[in-house]
Amino acid sequence: MSDTITFYHNPQSRAQMAHWMLEEVGAPYDTVLIDFEKGENKTPEFLAINPMGKLPTIVHRDVPVTETAAIIGYLADVFPEAGLAPSPTAPERGTYLRWLVFGASCFEPAVLDKMLKRPDAPAAATGYGSYENTLDALETALTPGPYILGDRFSAADVYIGSELNWAMMFGAPELKDRPVFVDYVKRLTERPAYKRASADQK
Repeated sequence: MSDTITFYHNPQSRAQMAHWMLEEVGAPYDTVLIDFEKGENKTPEFLAINPMGKLPTIVHRDVPVTETAAIIGYLADVFPEAGLAPSPTAPERGTYLRWLVFGASCFEPAVLDKMLKRPDAPAAATGYGSYENTLDALETALTPGPYILGDRFSAADVYIGSELNWAMMFGAPELKDRPVFVDYVKRLTERPAYKRASADQK
């Protein structure tokens, strides 16, 4: 059983987030490019690994791991020498998990609903309440910074930072009006691992 990760990738997908994380932890990985136009994500072979036919997907020690937040959290735990996750008994573990999951359960759906101009649902019926409250909560988490865990960069920053960066690039409202978000994304995109993942579009 090889410790090398098989990384199913398309640069025009959320797999870029996992790519950044792979570079941060220094994990050994082989990249398998998936061509959406050819339907390679819907072949029986790929669906046997990820029945959703989505990216990112990794296989490590013969076990498939899917869902971006899960992959990022998994890599942080499996490669603890990178120091990107508090230990399970550390007090800051709760804060780390809180904001890692917040990215998937609140920030992303709130941003997509706003950008796609979906009708507002009753706050009690949505997982995030309102777009404005979601941004306010994230801004509070990033203040005073520089990272979600204060001075410590973690896997939660990889996920939240990737989503913020994507949303800002594609014009999600109000984000660039908040200096905390702008400064945070600038700080993260200057990291060497981020630059390696961004430059390697193969």
